[in-house]
Amino acid sequence: MPNTINFPKSTLIAVNGIELEVFEAGQENVGNPIVLCHGWPEHAFTWRHQIPALVAAGYHVIVPNQRGYGKSSQPAEVTAYDIENLSSDLVALLDHYGYKNATFIGHDWGAMVVWGLTLLHPERVNKVINLALPYQERGEMPWIEMMEAIFGEDFYFVHFNRQPGVADAILKENTAQFLRNIYRKNVPMMPPKPGMAMINLAKEEVPLGDPIMSDNELAVFVSAFESTGFTGSINWYRNLDRNWHLLAEVNPIIQQPTLMIHGAQDVIPPFERLTDFVPNAEVTTLDCGHWIQQEKPNETNQIILEWLELQDS
Repeated sequence: MPNTINFPKSTLIAVNGIELEVFEAGQENVGNPIVLCHGWPEHAFTWRHQIPALVAAGYHVIVPNQRGYGKSSQPAEVTAYDIENLSSDLVALLDHYGYKNATFIGHDWGAMVVWGLTLLHPERVNKVINLALPYQERGEMPWIEMMEAIFGEDFYFVHFNRQPGVADAILKENTAQFLRNIYRKNVPMMPPKPGMAMINLAKEEVPLGDPIMSDNELAVFVSAFESTGFTGSINWYRNLDRNWHLLAEVNPIIQQPTLMIHGAQDVIPPFERLTDFVPNAEVTTLDCGHWIQQEKPNETNQIILEWLELQDS
């Protein structure tokens, strides 16, 4: 991390047959764990604004770079990044710290992992807070097949699956420009006309909005992805249909108290039938784009802390 940025130092922790790079703060609050799960193409550093506020509120904050990210392991097999492995990593992380359960906060793909973790290991999750990505109804058609039918073969989710390696190379070659283009305020992660537009963001400067972070902060993300490349993180997308099959026999109802936070300028719509699947969910919206906790850190912290206080009172 750049010296000008105050962020916990990381430790490599062996879990579930791999190693996770974990940033930890609030050790004095042991017994009150909260785990923060980043999205794509992100890093544990995504939560830099939330960590101090959560520690001050009495939480033991555990922030992993999930498999495929940062200094965490990057298994070669695509199936190593399915929801069973991603959720088992988090279960093993709780075991490492001796916790029976914890509150989990996820953003973007991290939210997808937290939803999956809660379905697969409900006893390990006491509360859920998710940002940007709502609960995904399983439906009758595997997710990538559904997206291909609706959005076409150029939609980036579909492209990642149907043309493995192509996007990986383009993004790796243009890491700094790609990340600089997408980390903007009040804009969605993907342009209104998606398709290959996500990948095209790596090829030319696209000033969509004001940056959400300083050059020093952006350098953390750029350095990480220049080191790892994008294949491990994109492999999460390449397991979506596999995840659909893995969740076939799982009870789809989440009973835990849940807070869902949306960005009003994000293209990801709220799930109108959320409470059919998450009956104890509350929903709130901030006037921002996709990168909610980085665009509106103070407002995000206030919403999270007030909700947690209500749940614990």
